[in-house]
Amino acid sequence: MPRTLIERELTSEGPAHDTARARRSRRTVTINTSESPLSWLHSRGHLEDRLFDAGEHLRADYERAQLGANVTMRWDPVRVNGGKAGLTATERQIAAKRRFDEAMALAGSGLTDILWRVVCGGESLAMSEKALDWPARSGKLVLKLALDRVADYYRIT
Repeated sequence: MPRTLIERELTSEGPAHDTARARRSRRTVTINTSESPLSWLHSRGHLEDRLFDAGEHLRADYERAQLGANVTMRWDPVRVNGGKAGLTATERQIAAKRRFDEAMALAGSGLTDILWRVVCGGESLAMSEKALDWPARSGKLVLKLALDRVADYYRIT
């Protein structure tokens, strides 16, 4: 995944405004805008490798199944080669959709919301908790439970 690093100026009150006080006490942080919430949690030790790998497998199947928003016209080049295992592009897409649906079903109806929002939708935990009207700091625990079930589905040890 390519890194897109930007510098942000911060103050103790949040983003710096154009004031003399803010210019005197400048503090910058470097953030990677292309980093997913899942990789952010993993890189800071909040997710073990098994759970991170499960999330990446689920996201890959989500993308292969092309379940995200699309435009009406496809400009992808047409591929004649069957690729992996001799499957056509449509067959690979159908297989990915089946795996995605089965993994989400195994996670359970109470866990799929946070799983989809963070892993597939790229929402932060804080945004997901707020959207689901959950208490602060509860999303990480629920996400870990969901990813554990997904890891069982993908047989990740």
